[in-house]
Amino acid sequence: MSPMTAVPSPAAPEAFDAVDVIVTKRDKGELGDQQIDWVIDAYTRGVVAEEQMSALAMAVLLNGMTRREIARWTAAMIASGERMDFSSLSRPTADKHSTGGVGDKITLPLAPLVAACGVAVPQLSGRGLGHTGGTLDKLESIPGWRAQLTNSEMLRQLEQVGAVICAAGAGLAPADKKLYALRDVTGTVEAIPLIASSIMSKKIAEGTGSLVLDVKVGSGAFMKDVPRAQELARTMVELGTGAGVRTVAVLTNMQTPLGLTAGNALEVRESVEVLAGGGPPDVVELTLVLAREMLSAAGREDLDPADALADGRAMDVWRRMIAAQGGDPDAPLPWAKHTHEVWAPADGVLTQLDALKVGMAAWRLGAGRARKEDPVQASAGIVMHAKPGAVLRGGDPLITLHTDTPERFERALAALEGAWFIAPEGSRPDLLPLVIDRIG
Repeated sequence: MSPMTAVPSPAAPEAFDAVDVIVTKRDKGELGDQQIDWVIDAYTRGVVAEEQMSALAMAVLLNGMTRREIARWTAAMIASGERMDFSSLSRPTADKHSTGGVGDKITLPLAPLVAACGVAVPQLSGRGLGHTGGTLDKLESIPGWRAQLTNSEMLRQLEQVGAVICAAGAGLAPADKKLYALRDVTGTVEAIPLIASSIMSKKIAEGTGSLVLDVKVGSGAFMKDVPRAQELARTMVELGTGAGVRTVAVLTNMQTPLGLTAGNALEVRESVEVLAGGGPPDVVELTLVLAREMLSAAGREDLDPADALADGRAMDVWRRMIAAQGGDPDAPLPWAKHTHEVWAPADGVLTQLDALKVGMAAWRLGAGRARKEDPVQASAGIVMHAKPGAVLRGGDPLITLHTDTPERFERALAALEGAWFIAPEGSRPDLLPLVIDRIG
């Protein structure tokens, strides 16, 4: 070999071996802090292969994690990317995160309402996958509105308008982006340690001063029963509080859809109705419950958000927020080219309207996506003409299906099989209350 030939230096050895980490958790052991730091960093760098992280995620699902492990896992995911800083703003910050449901358009009226009360709302939102709708998909039904903002655009809008709803930047918790996609295709979405660390790594990295968590419970939610929802809520509140973010969780009902619409443009219309002083009672109630929690967490419990809803201040902020992101708040929203009405089959009381089945039907009509890259129809979805407790006559309209592609009606109607139950008059629906519990 010539003395001038460069010899490549060997790659530095990795601190741990992925198989050892997997086996530790497979055998119900505790992962050490350095093991966790390494596995998250190595997975983000591509050193830990997808199949290895799949095995580890399944081991976590089956065997759980201690509070220390979850806190360290969350911190490692935060450390994989950048952290935002809103300390330069002239007002305190508060954010809300929902674990997702059907007809859950609460972010749309909530962000401008809280901003109208003097608290900045940096709402980094996502897109829908499966039967749960995405906030960004809903807002993109407004002509001209854009989801992608730079950090400086976000800060400017928060200072000038008070609220921003936009997509999270690629630099925020990149480890979570990889792991989230992996969990979705490996049957590990339901692991509470992975749900909690996924949500809280993004929210802590986002830099908000306070956070209100809306943890959904019922058929249309990830958490089907109250005890598991309480466990998730307690885990997330502890993670937030431990990271210095004032955090509270509210458990809310997702047995039946929120409001009277499920679909993108349909839900924007309903949100504007709420801001105009109308809208379905459950949407108004939950918006005010969460607004009061956000104001209290931000130190503004002296203000009643109902006043800002009644006097039009929240609507003013909505219009400015939409316009600041290129949207036209006065533009007509898209309507579906085709509709199909379903009527009540008999007289009686509607005692059940299953959120999951309604969400699946809206998805099949084109309102949602099966894969991240799939397009959505802005106008597709479902309008509900009655909610549980309503007295119906046979032939009354029950729901209307909306889509631009009428060949979708058959599969959507199949998804609605058994979605409702009509009991004899005098019956009462056996439903959880809208607000089930508060933790924090």
